[in-house]
Amino acid sequence: MLVGGETGTAITADVVFFQAVTDDKTVVPPSLRPSVSHFHNVEDFASIAAQKVRFTILQTNNSQPCIDELEIFSNGKNVALASLGAKPSSNGDFKHAFHKLEHINDGKYGNSRSWIAAKSTGWVQIDFPKVYPIERVEWARDREGKYGDRLPTKYKIEVATEDDQWTLVASSEDRIPIGAKQVTARYAFTGKNAEQGRKWNEQLKALESRRKNLSKNEAWAGKFTQPGPTHRLYRGEPDMKREQVGPDAIEAFTSLGLEHNASEKERRLALANWIANKDNPLTARVIVNRLWQFHFGTGIVDTPSDLGLNGTPPTHPQLLDWLAMELMENQWSLKHIQRLILHSSTWQQSNVPRPEAMKVDAASRLLWRFPLRRLEAEGIRDSILAVSSALDLQNAGGPGFSPFKVQMENVRHYHPKESYGPEDWRRMVYMTKVRQEREQVFGAFDCPDASQAVAKRSRSTTPLQALNRLNSNFVLQQAEIFAQRLQTEQQALDAQVQTAWQLCFSRSPSKEELTEAKTFIQTEGMVQFARALLNSNEFVFIP
Repeated sequence: MLVGGETGTAITADVVFFQAVTDDKTVVPPSLRPSVSHFHNVEDFASIAAQKVRFTILQTNNSQPCIDELEIFSNGKNVALASLGAKPSSNGDFKHAFHKLEHINDGKYGNSRSWIAAKSTGWVQIDFPKVYPIERVEWARDREGKYGDRLPTKYKIEVATEDDQWTLVASSEDRIPIGAKQVTARYAFTGKNAEQGRKWNEQLKALESRRKNLSKNEAWAGKFTQPGPTHRLYRGEPDMKREQVGPDAIEAFTSLGLEHNASEKERRLALANWIANKDNPLTARVIVNRLWQFHFGTGIVDTPSDLGLNGTPPTHPQLLDWLAMELMENQWSLKHIQRLILHSSTWQQSNVPRPEAMKVDAASRLLWRFPLRRLEAEGIRDSILAVSSALDLQNAGGPGFSPFKVQMENVRHYHPKESYGPEDWRRMVYMTKVRQEREQVFGAFDCPDASQAVAKRSRSTTPLQALNRLNSNFVLQQAEIFAQRLQTEQQALDAQVQTAWQLCFSRSPSKEELTEAKTFIQTEGMVQFARALLNSNEFVFIP
């Protein structure tokens, strides 16, 4: 890229390229590929027939080498998958619950689904059920980007169709060594080269200016047409039209005062103005009542979709009206209302029961104490992932993940998942919904399926909820990850229990709890201790 200016008849330019200098000042040839990455590496080569592919690690940046997935492509398809019949082997495996040879080609990424060699060097091999023409190998230490140790820095990749007849197809020899730095070289161009350089430089500046201007603009594309006439239909039949009716609201509520030929813009604006008008407090009342319900479990009116005569009366009518006015007078700011609620003494009060109050209002509808309630399904699942450290907060938005194992026939069949990986460890809000199908573990916690729209979830207590939390593969897996986190972050047993209590309950254990927890761990182990905490009532109830 030319970024310099003229000097006489010549043009000087800074040309950036992948030239590098190592720590001992050795200049690395600019033709080398970038250094190995713990996140993702691609090895391209000319297509070659292979039935075996061996990845040999000669050196790492630290300890035994680790690879989360070895992918081998033939005509764009990963043929290394175990589901396609490919079989892995190695010259030695590190013995650990999370790092197994079977993880090298299970199609799942991340440290918890990786393979580690038994020694600081070693090899791992994939054997195909038949010969494939392969053209690319992809591998990484941890494609989730959490770990950078155990990274192979020197390696070779060989292929074969018969035993002991290996052909080298890729290696680390053409990569920039770890720690080398990119440098910029300055060159002076003269004569025709200088003239060509000036032209390129002007073109570059023009393109950069155009890109900068385009980035400031927003494009709105749409096709707007005037709505056609609307008729009253006899018995709802579209072919049996009666008199023409104009755009309006329900007569019992109001009239928008629009002409029959009112434009689409006028119609939408009139409806919006009526909905948000201060003379129509129903909208604001419904909104603040829902916010109250989200925070306290039950709204000021406990029929959130019916604030009329068919619904229940509000427990605190003046409070409902005051919150509605606060919302309208503060530019309909939901954050303003939530701040008011969270800063209130009602929100901050204890949930400790009082005998005299229990006799009058056992359900705490008058909010003499904070109402105890269970977390919703999403909150329970996300909390389990958060305390185990598996929760993926990096992949926000985008396509969701499926809670089912899908079998494709004439129609889709949805079966419970038997195993879970990093793609399942996002927040439950990103879980795809299937009509009339509930997620097998947390669907029992009154989580409606996609065929329902509910204004307020029920909160039942069933044996299936307890059994799902105690025995599901998801919770058992997270208990193992949670136990590993405690043992990694803390060395002493007392500190491990203290950390577990803080993560699960946001408090320190009492002396009795600390003693009992240590005794339990010494008897049953750390994994069962983690499992017990994730199944405790205090973990799933809002105190």
